[in-house]
Amino acid sequence: MDETSLKLIKQLQKTADLSLSELSQRIGISKTACWNRMQRMEEEGIILGKQVLFNRHSLGLKIVVFLSITVGRHSIDWIEKFTGVIDKFPEIIEVHRLTGEGADYQLKVVCPSIDSYDQFQQSLISKIDFTSMSTRMSLKQIKDSSSLPLSHLEAISR
Repeated sequence: MDETSLKLIKQLQKTADLSLSELSQRIGISKTACWNRMQRMEEEGIILGKQVLFNRHSLGLKIVVFLSITVGRHSIDWIEKFTGVIDKFPEIIEVHRLTGEGADYQLKVVCPSIDSYDQFQQSLISKIDFTSMSTRMSLKQIKDSSSLPLSHLEAISR
């Protein structure tokens, strides 16, 4: 990772919809060199894609729930079935397998209402085997960022 690639990543994290001309100008390289770096980063799996971010409140998704799930057995079959089930629910926007005390999996779920969350949860309950389930409602989102911290790469790029 060189300094130019790091500049490119930082710029894309800020504004991914810049024209190639503007992007190359901001990082100080030609359009061709910029395009080639972006293509290489996609091939290497550094750039996974580009998305537009939406305001969930404006789209009527007022409820954010963190659903903790504990399971009795951790088999390959269970995780494959679980992955297949959660992929069918667009309300689930993040899933993490955890370590430590408490739950084995943490799901982040968005819904328009408590009633819609209840319907979602009842449907999910009917499709997976679990030991316990715990729901925590978010009262207020204090920070939301899709930008990754990159300071550890700055020393490498010099």
